[in-house]
Amino acid sequence: MSEEEKLLKEAKKLPWEDRLLHKNWKVRNEANIDLASLCDSITDPKDPRLREIAPFLKKTVADSNAPVQEKALDALIAFLKAADADAGRYAKEVCDAIVAKCLTGRPKTVEKAQAAFMLWVELEAVDVFLDSMEKAIKNKVAKAVVPAIDVMFQALSEFGAKVVPPKRILKMLPELFDHQDQNVRASSKGLTLELCRWIGKDPVKSILFEKMRDTMKKELEAELVNVTGTAKPSRKIRSEQDREPEPESVSEAAGPGAVEESVDDAPVEVDEYELVDPVDILTPLEKSGFWDGVKATKWSERKEAVAELSKLASTRKIAPGDFAEVCRTLKKLVTDVNIAVAVEAIQAIGNLARGLRTHFSASSRFLLPVLLEKLKEKKPALTESLTQTLQAMHKSGCLNLADIVEDVKTATKNKVPLVRSLTLNWVTFCIETSNKAVVLKVHKDYVPICMECLNDGTPDVRDAAFSALTAVAKSVGMRPLERSLEKLDDVRKKKLSEMIAGSGSSVSGATSSGPAAVKNSGGGVSSTEASEGSFVRKSAASMLSGKRPVSAAPANKKGASVKSGNNKKADGAGRVETAKLSEMPEDIEPAEKTLEEIESRLGSLIQADVISQLKSAVWKERLEAISSLKQQVEGLQDLDQSVEILVYLLCALPGWNEKNVQVQQQVIEVVTYLASTATKFPKKCVVLCLLGISERVADMKTRAHAMKCLTTFSEAVGPGFVFERLYKIMKEHKNPKVLSEGLLWMVSAIDDFGVSHLKLKDLIEFCKDTGLQSSAAATRNATIKVLGALHKFIGPDIKGFLTDVKPALLSALDTEYQKNPFDGTSAAPKKTVRASESTSLFVGGLDSLPREDISGKITPTLLKSLESPDWKVRLESIEAVNKILEEANKRIQPTGTGELFGALRGRLYDSNKNLVMATLTTIGNVASAMGPVVEKASKGILSDILKCLSDNKKHMRESTLSTLDAWNAAVHFDKMVPYITSALTDTKIGAEGRKDLFDWATKQLSGLSEFPDAVHLLKPAATAVMDKSSDVRKAADGCIAEILRVSGQETIEKSLKDIQGPALALILERVKPYGSFQEFVEPPKGGSIGLSSKTNTKVTKSTSNGVTKHGNRTVTSRVIPAKGLKPDTMLPVQGISVQPHALLNVKDSIKEERERMVRRTKFEEPRVEQIQELENDMMKYFREDLHRRLLSTDFKKQVDGLEMLQKALPSIGKEIIEVLDILLRWFVLQLCKSNTTCLLKVLEFLRELFDYLKGEAYSLSEAEAAIFLPCLIEKLGHNIEKVREKMRELTKQIAQVYSAAKSYSYILDGLRSKNNRTRIECADLVGFFIDHHGAEVSGQLKSLQIVASLTAERDGEIRKAALNTLATGYKILGEDIWRYVGKLTDAQKSMLDDRFKWKVREMEKRGEGRPGEARAALRRSVRENGPDVAEQSYEVSQSISRKSLVQPDLNMERHLMPRALVGVSGPTNWNEALDIISFGSPEQSVEGMKVVCHELTQATNDPEGSLMDELMKDADRLVSCLANKVAKTFDFSLTGASSRSCKYVLNTLMQTFQNKRLAHAVKENTLDNLITELLLWLLDERVPQMDDGSQLLKALNVLMLKILDNADRTSSFVVLINLLRPLDPSRWPSPATNETFAARNQKFSDLVVKCLIKLTKVLQSTIYDVELDRILQSIHVYLQELGMEEIRRRAGADDKPLRMVKTVLHELVKLRGAAIKGHLSLVPIDMKPPPIILAYIDLNLETLAAARMLTSTGPGQTHWGDSGVNTPAPATNSADAQLKQELAAIFKKIGDKQTCTIGLYELYRITQLYPKVDIFSQLQNASEAFRTYIRDGLAQMEKNAAAGRAPSSVPMATPPPASLTASSPEFAPLSPVQTNSLNGSKSLSTKPEPTNFNLPPSYAEDNRGSGNVINAARVRAPDNVLADQRNERFIGGVTSGTLDAIRERMKSMQLAAAAGNVDEYATRPLMSVNDNLNAGLSTQSRALDPHPGMENPAQGGVLPMDEKALSGLQARMERLKSGGGLEPL
Repeated sequence: MSEEEKLLKEAKKLPWEDRLLHKNWKVRNEANIDLASLCDSITDPKDPRLREIAPFLKKTVADSNAPVQEKALDALIAFLKAADADAGRYAKEVCDAIVAKCLTGRPKTVEKAQAAFMLWVELEAVDVFLDSMEKAIKNKVAKAVVPAIDVMFQALSEFGAKVVPPKRILKMLPELFDHQDQNVRASSKGLTLELCRWIGKDPVKSILFEKMRDTMKKELEAELVNVTGTAKPSRKIRSEQDREPEPESVSEAAGPGAVEESVDDAPVEVDEYELVDPVDILTPLEKSGFWDGVKATKWSERKEAVAELSKLASTRKIAPGDFAEVCRTLKKLVTDVNIAVAVEAIQAIGNLARGLRTHFSASSRFLLPVLLEKLKEKKPALTESLTQTLQAMHKSGCLNLADIVEDVKTATKNKVPLVRSLTLNWVTFCIETSNKAVVLKVHKDYVPICMECLNDGTPDVRDAAFSALTAVAKSVGMRPLERSLEKLDDVRKKKLSEMIAGSGSSVSGATSSGPAAVKNSGGGVSSTEASEGSFVRKSAASMLSGKRPVSAAPANKKGASVKSGNNKKADGAGRVETAKLSEMPEDIEPAEKTLEEIESRLGSLIQADVISQLKSAVWKERLEAISSLKQQVEGLQDLDQSVEILVYLLCALPGWNEKNVQVQQQVIEVVTYLASTATKFPKKCVVLCLLGISERVADMKTRAHAMKCLTTFSEAVGPGFVFERLYKIMKEHKNPKVLSEGLLWMVSAIDDFGVSHLKLKDLIEFCKDTGLQSSAAATRNATIKVLGALHKFIGPDIKGFLTDVKPALLSALDTEYQKNPFDGTSAAPKKTVRASESTSLFVGGLDSLPREDISGKITPTLLKSLESPDWKVRLESIEAVNKILEEANKRIQPTGTGELFGALRGRLYDSNKNLVMATLTTIGNVASAMGPVVEKASKGILSDILKCLSDNKKHMRESTLSTLDAWNAAVHFDKMVPYITSALTDTKIGAEGRKDLFDWATKQLSGLSEFPDAVHLLKPAATAVMDKSSDVRKAADGCIAEILRVSGQETIEKSLKDIQGPALALILERVKPYGSFQEFVEPPKGGSIGLSSKTNTKVTKSTSNGVTKHGNRTVTSRVIPAKGLKPDTMLPVQGISVQPHALLNVKDSIKEERERMVRRTKFEEPRVEQIQELENDMMKYFREDLHRRLLSTDFKKQVDGLEMLQKALPSIGKEIIEVLDILLRWFVLQLCKSNTTCLLKVLEFLRELFDYLKGEAYSLSEAEAAIFLPCLIEKLGHNIEKVREKMRELTKQIAQVYSAAKSYSYILDGLRSKNNRTRIECADLVGFFIDHHGAEVSGQLKSLQIVASLTAERDGEIRKAALNTLATGYKILGEDIWRYVGKLTDAQKSMLDDRFKWKVREMEKRGEGRPGEARAALRRSVRENGPDVAEQSYEVSQSISRKSLVQPDLNMERHLMPRALVGVSGPTNWNEALDIISFGSPEQSVEGMKVVCHELTQATNDPEGSLMDELMKDADRLVSCLANKVAKTFDFSLTGASSRSCKYVLNTLMQTFQNKRLAHAVKENTLDNLITELLLWLLDERVPQMDDGSQLLKALNVLMLKILDNADRTSSFVVLINLLRPLDPSRWPSPATNETFAARNQKFSDLVVKCLIKLTKVLQSTIYDVELDRILQSIHVYLQELGMEEIRRRAGADDKPLRMVKTVLHELVKLRGAAIKGHLSLVPIDMKPPPIILAYIDLNLETLAAARMLTSTGPGQTHWGDSGVNTPAPATNSADAQLKQELAAIFKKIGDKQTCTIGLYELYRITQLYPKVDIFSQLQNASEAFRTYIRDGLAQMEKNAAAGRAPSSVPMATPPPASLTASSPEFAPLSPVQTNSLNGSKSLSTKPEPTNFNLPPSYAEDNRGSGNVINAARVRAPDNVLADQRNERFIGGVTSGTLDAIRERMKSMQLAAAAGNVDEYATRPLMSVNDNLNAGLSTQSRALDPHPGMENPAQGGVLPMDEKALSGLQARMERLKSGGGLEPL
């Protein structure tokens, strides 16, 4: 082993670092080889060995030894292949080392270095790679620069522009272009060409060409021609490769579907803007003196300064900066008086937009309004620059469609039509250049704008609107337009649909061809690249044409076959697609093919022997072969595939040089067959055959065949293509017969196909230059025939193109023209073209005749001459225009004619009438020369032409009509109809002019068979029928006849709605002959005459005011069919009289849109454009006769119009509200005029209108107020007192339909008026508002400072008014007023002091108290109830206008809500307020509560009490709403919000419960809900932490006490006793963190106990106000639920709730004694075991009796049961006995001083219930004094009852006389008691009760199973009886037999009382319990009538259930008596 080998062996043991950096090169070499193999073996890119090796690579590639360096590069390549993107951290060092050491080495080293760079790019280290390249190209050695360029070239071509950013490369290239080494320059050119393939030629040119030398530019220009197609990346970065591991399989799978390539493969569109660096232009702008220049007085200096900015801004990318000041300056310069400066400024804005793009957005929005306004200028230069700038703003992204909506709306309302039309054109551009998503978002904003502009008076604007709508449809489809299209009339709808359809087809073609082109070209490139191998990728210089053509088709056959295979695949896959979509322009130039290629392509298609025979020299064999070929071709099935190759074969064999005629004929026939049979005959086949066929045409023997073949070609590909190809062949062919015979074929082709497919300009020029110039007579004659054939289709216009032809030829042409007269539209082609694209290639007919652009000849001098003061110069100028038209062959383009039309329009008003006639002739000539486009270009000049008919000279009118003829010939009549319609209604045109125009229109219509647009002329014609002039009437009559003839029935029917009066009758009369509308005019024959003519006119009159759905009473009463008439026969009459006569047509009204434009501004007189806009709106929505009257200059007609509105107001109120803003604008106009009569009428109508609005609860919107109030306030100072007075009242009235606070702010504006009278009136109104609307304007009291300042005025009246107002303020505010009046002088203070003292005296005289007392009362309220609650109460009670408190609902139906309370005076929002409280948010509900408080205040102060009666009906609903709102408002406030809503809720509840009647109307379940809620919030620990928490707690306490005082006592007891049970956990607002539910329930029970204590304390005085039965039932339920065991347990624990219940029971027993047992009707006393309550009652009775605290009772009343006695006494005796006992007890009470009042009250109730019982007959033994005392006491009780006072509150003044000797008197027998005695009874405290209860299901089931059916359906019972579900389980049910049981029990109780039976608890059958009953036994059942013969008591008044003062037994008896007989269910 040698030393060297040993060394190498030893070295292998060393670590990598030592080996790779070893001093021996061989060791290093071996190490690099080992390293490469190691890296190759690594499969995991995260292998730690790679990270270990990486740091050494920078040194290894820089090895000084070339072979080692090469191996190091191999190792690096292996490393990079094994590594992943993480290796990028080492890229910089390694790449720098390669650049420094490897690019100058051996070719192999350089190649490997390049491969390494490519791998770095693959690992996404692109930036590092390009940084290295920047260093590499700066290498001084050219040899190192070229590889660097080449590697950039390779990276770009393989990875593409997405991976390798072109911007960096573009920056490097300029310095390479000037490199001294030609190889570097060549490589840089190649790299540039590669960039062109990726980012396009234009960006590369614009960025690089300016930095090149001219020679380099030329060289590159030459090379760029060869760069075609688009590039596609062939290599992917590593991360993408990992995602797609098997590209081969993917490409194979693509197969035939290769057409559908992925989006990633599409060419990368690179924005040039992104490729350039931004340039700072602000610094050089400062230095250029721009700021001084723009302020210069000379326009030229200003222009130069702006030009400098424009030049600086023209750079591609501008660095962002502060351009705000620049834009402000430009905004001023745009409006510069000098046009040149303005144009320069506009261009500068455009350049800034392009350079700054999105950084210019804010500035663009700032400048947009002024740019749009500037569109009104008519100078072409200005318009063009504006258009370009606006388009640039949108294209650059400075503005989008959403940004410009408001500006566009404003611009489309501009008074200048040009602004409107050009704005819409710009919008169209924006829509077309925006993506679909953007248009989808904003189309809702733009479609209404465009729809409105479709009604514009200017045609240009309408067309622009059509275009915009078309663009929308093109972008997002038809759906957004569908709803809008429905509103259009038929003409506009048709036009729009046609435009959309037209654009749709072209768009689909364009869009479809686009992707197809990309895909096909993409496919081509890929196949080319595949065939070229790796040669392309080696060097940049290889891109140059000297080295290799870039995209030339490969010459080898292999390449060709690949290509054809590709085509076949694509064809097969895309067959369906190509059928639908237009293809790419096909290749029409045939390629050269050798015979061998043709034969190989033919394959087995044609037999080989046929082809060999075709090659034969013997003509017979060739003839036989061609015949055989013909048969074989005719037998082919799939001919389309083989057409091209067969044509190639025939052109080669036998070829067109065949000498034998027969063979030639056969060849032509085969070609003809192929052309006629193939589905698509390729154009290249036509090109192949055309020369040969044209030569055959020249031969007599083959002419017929050849001409037929040419015609077949024309059918296949279109005559246009054939003609175009023949021109060159015929022109250059040596045989003159080819030309002459070819022309003769052209004659037949024109005759067959017409001219729609031909380019007429080329054909005419060919005829002129070649045919007519020929020396051969046959050729000239043939050419004349061609031109004659053209004349047949084109008409005389062709003569204009042949004026320079020799006279002899002209005469020959004229002769030919006569043979071929112009057929116009009737000249239809005989044959059609199969090829689909041919129709789109050539525009047909007349429009394809060449038109000349005359804009260059319309010079400023000519235009100036037309305005010259010298009439001769003007005439010469008009003649000059005619001369220009002659020179242009009377066929001109519209470009540049806008200013010409403007100048000609001026001449139509020339003082020299001859010039006017000359102008009319010229305009006619211009129209003829321009054709249909004249309508757009003329800018509405037609309306000016029609005005010339007002001239009384016949010549002038004839000239006008001639011009109209010319215009009609150029433009279709439908375009003229709108102008003619407006002219016919123009009052300035005299009778003769109108007559001539009607005659002319009639003449035009007579030539038409169907013309729906004529219906627009019907209305003016109908009006003219009533004209004074007989000539006009006659002409109009003739015109109507033609209109009816050409219009459809449907269109006439629609138009009749717009015609009224006698004209309608005349039209209907004329309609009869046409058989339509018979049913409208003919009354039914069979019936009697139901409507006389007089009645008919009345109906018409009454309904002419407009009938809405909410019927007009007049109509409904009068249009009732008479006897014998069927209702349906009346419909037509009604339809005719009502529908067309609607005064207002609000169908298309969008009030919100109109109001959106209104802003509150200081009043100024209406401007002209505002008046014009008002007139337009009125014409749109008001009936014609109405708007004519209202817009008339004659005040009498205006008054008539107002009277029409006044009469119709009640019936068309809804429509008036819809157009109220328009009406108010008209009123403003009238207020500004001086006619007093009209003004007074306006004010009278306004008063009625506002009354109506008030009645409908309508509130003025902000916009309506802003329209009307500023004017009204300003005009308050009218110089006529009567007018001032009416205006003053009107202003006060407005406060009722608009917020008083907002109205007040307008009045304050009036205090600043310049009119002294206005200020005086406004000062008075301020006082009125403070006095009557104090609460609402309290927030604006600082305004008193303005009033106070008026006290310093010189005018005494103003001072007086100001002082009066301040005195009113003093009355309300007291001394607080000094806080609001501001600083005053001593003199002013003195004046005020005097006036205030006078006010005090005045108030004292009137008894109004002291100033500011209201405030003092408020303060007291604050101390009692908390400040905010009291303040709100005060505000609401002071408020007068309640409608202003509720936000007006946007929905009209809510505005017109029917009045909720009929009995309440004035309109009300009660129901709406309740809705807001129920469903609104806490803040919103405050507004509702304000209204409720106000209503409550009003009702409380109402002396009659009718308001309160109405409110009582809704009291329960109100409290229910508020109870539910309590929790919501408190929860809302707990989130941190203000407690305002809480205060309002509590305050409203307080006001409700302050009134006893309202409190009593609240049902039990509502009370339960409310009390529970209030108690829970009283306990809530979070309330004190709330805003004003302590005050809220205080308010809750006060409210709770008020409820206990005033609510129904029975309900309160029942609710509170029920609440003693544990509360459901879900009822608590939120569980406390540190407290159990048991603890919380304990607290809650304690509160309930406190409430019960309060009720129980006053029980002695309220015992007769409560229903004891229900309270006892609640106690019973409570005790039963607990059970005896639980009661014993709790009793030991001293349970508060149980103790409270026992206390209540004890108090009741104490007060009622043994009579308490008569109140147990709702307790099932027969249940087993007996109810617990019975034991407690007995216990209490015993205890109290022992303590002598009970009133003595009759014997036996302590017993519960009855004995077993079965001998019942009669029912009457039983009732009498009970009544007798009651009376005994009552008389005893009267005899006692302590209970005399209660006794008298009970006696009074007995007299009320039993009026026929003679009380005094029972007092025979009593003294006279006692009887007198009772009589007086009863009278007093009656008075008290009438006054609503309780007995406890009226103590008797004197005790009763002690005249009763016995403890109780002896009574005489009772008078008969009649059960119907209730009929006359009156109730003092009851409210109306529902009369029906639904029978529960279980009740009905029980009834079905029994014989005795008890009817409970009509029992009158209180609403609140047992509504709470908790009580239902224990309510006694009613089943069969129960009634008998009750009767038996009552009898046995009486017997027991008489006999003293001691059996207390006798066993009784258990009463069944029905859980589903909603009321107790006593309230649902009636006992059988003890007197069957008596009348039913149910007819009577209030039942005794409501009489609370009766003792229990008495009430029980009464219930039994009131039952009556059984009623069927």
